[in-house]
Amino acid sequence: MPLVKITIRSGKSVVYKTALLDRVHNALVQTFRIPEHDRYQMLHELDSEHFETPSNKTDNIAIIEMSVFKGRSDETRQRLYKVIVDNLTKNSGIKDDDIMIVLYEPPLENWGIRGGKPASEVGPGFKIEI
Repeated sequence: MPLVKITIRSGKSVVYKTALLDRVHNALVQTFRIPEHDRYQMLHELDSEHFETPSNKTDNIAIIEMSVFKGRSDETRQRLYKVIVDNLTKNSGIKDDDIMIVLYEPPLENWGIRGGKPASEVGPGFKIEI
């Protein structure tokens, strides 16, 4: 049940934004083995004057923040980063250096799911330890 927030500069087409969301979700399905339907994503668009970045970044910068259930191995998390970058740089105009990924892993008791129950009590519904 990853909660994904992607921040980009405004002005991109609907096709571009949809592809961005799809490619990040596909990376999560592939590497974290979440169910295909388990998709919680938000795309935030900011005007340049509200989105400061180092001068070596382009207008295609994407900051991807994900809150995920804790328990994946370092290798699995590293594979996720690589697959996201590979997915986003193919035929999109995004350079690998324009992608920043931040992963948050709050404990299961800090997730209120399935009617407000702690995830630590009801479980995620899929394997996390991969």
